[in-house]
Amino acid sequence: MTRDRTTRGRIRLECLVCGTTSPLPERPSLTTPPHLLPAHTAERHWNLAAQPWSGLGGALLTAVVFFALALGTGSATTSLVVLGPLATFALPAVAMMAFWWNDWPGSRLSTPWTGLIDTALLAAAAVVLTFAGQAVVEDSDPRGIFQAEPGPAVPATFPATLPLAAAVFTAMLQLTLVSERWPLAALGRLLSGVAALALTWAVGTGAYLLLVNHHAVPAADRTAAGLRDPGGPIAAADFGSALVAVGVWQTVIFIALRGWPVNVLAPRAPRLLAGNALVIVSGTLTYLALRELAGWEPAAISAACGCVISAALIVAMLFDGWPAAHLPPVPNRCLTLVLVALVALVLDRALTAYADGTDWTRATADDWVTTAALSFLGTGIILHVGVGLRWPFAPKQDR
Repeated sequence: MTRDRTTRGRIRLECLVCGTTSPLPERPSLTTPPHLLPAHTAERHWNLAAQPWSGLGGALLTAVVFFALALGTGSATTSLVVLGPLATFALPAVAMMAFWWNDWPGSRLSTPWTGLIDTALLAAAAVVLTFAGQAVVEDSDPRGIFQAEPGPAVPATFPATLPLAAAVFTAMLQLTLVSERWPLAALGRLLSGVAALALTWAVGTGAYLLLVNHHAVPAADRTAAGLRDPGGPIAAADFGSALVAVGVWQTVIFIALRGWPVNVLAPRAPRLLAGNALVIVSGTLTYLALRELAGWEPAAISAACGCVISAALIVAMLFDGWPAAHLPPVPNRCLTLVLVALVALVLDRALTAYADGTDWTRATADDWVTTAALSFLGTGIILHVGVGLRWPFAPKQDR
């Protein structure tokens, strides 16, 4: 009896410390080939793919989150400058909870409490992380975070802090999906997630301080607003748009295509090296082609690439690959890419049409499209699928 109580106590303690008694799998399920997935996981993917109504229902909840963020302060213009940075800084924490913690600590509760509790915690994390980002980029002042018009001498988080937020989130996706959570997964779910968030913040902050400059902002304006110029070789706008271009390949290869083609490599070392090289080189070439050859401005690159990223999340996460999931591998991948391209086009046209009809003062239409697609829509999708567990639209066998 005493031994049983001790064992149960150890299990409860392990749940508290690690978020679950089971270790993280060697590969994320998103990037694991179907024949290597556990039977129950493979069946779940098939069941979700067979139920487009689950995705349509999830799209409704995602739309609620999107409009709450896009219009939450009363207008699109003020929501962009207030909620845009908060939502963007929240993304690494959202990814940590969804892909590392498996929605812990809310997973210890029944739905819908799991999603509600986790969302409340993520909202608090967004505020804390935005404060941290502001401290790195400029002088700290809460008015610059929560007020749309904080005044000429108050450091505003939009748009100055967004390159740092993008760097941290890009590093989180690179570690989580491309590098398959290696080597931190061995720490257990909770500790590995915390370590991942800390590491990606260190990497993102280091990249920002080493590479970015704010020369586009006059020195007098920087001084008045408390904006610090790291003095790096890359303009802040170009740095941010290049990261979004890298994000396209992170999501298309490792979410839409489930890690293909690198997931066919069985040994871990060549698989991780190939994946990281493929994403970074492809993202760099995409940015250079659009910037240097096509002559696009950084904001236009970010807007277009942001719509592709959200389209990949819609096709592969919200609808779990339906209807392509029913097809053999080659037609599956071809149809998936076509669907991502079509959804991206629809998103870009719809968001741009709305943005073009709005009067912008501190931002541009492309700025809003980028934030709306990446931060507002992306947050809603990951919250619904990865944190809220698709409630209340999950198939009956998954409830």
